Amino acid sequence: MATIKAECPTCGVVRLRVPDLTVRVCLDDESGSYRFRCPRCAISVVHEATPAICALLVSVGVREEVWRLPAELHEHRSGPVLTPDDLLDFHLLLEQGDWVDQLAALVSDVPTA
Repeated sequence: MATIKAECPTCGVVRLRVPDLTVRVCLDDESGSYRFRCPRCAISVVHEATPAICALLVSVGVREEVWRLPAELHEHRSGPVLTPDDLLDFHLLLEQGDWVDQLAALVSDVPTA
C-alpha cells in the first residue's frame, strides 16, 4: 500500500496510508482538495490541490468525493445589496414578539418578478 506524505499545520510532515485521505473535487469549477485526520494530533487538515494532484491521489486508490456548487450561486439576484444596517435591523426585528407580522407587512407591498 502506498504511503503519502502530507503536512499538518501543527505536527509538520506526516505519513498517511491511502485510506487515511479523501480527495474532494468540485464538478462546476474543477477545484480540488484533500483532507485527512493527523495521525499524531488528530486534527482535521484540508489542503487545496491541483487537478493533477487530485488525479494522482485517486490513481493510487484515495477515495474521491465529487460535489457541486450550491444552486443558489447561479440564481439571478435583483434589488439592493444587503447592508450591515439591514442585517442589524433584521436582528432587532427578530427580537420582537410580533416579528412575523411586521415582516409580512414589510414585504406585502413589494412587487414580485
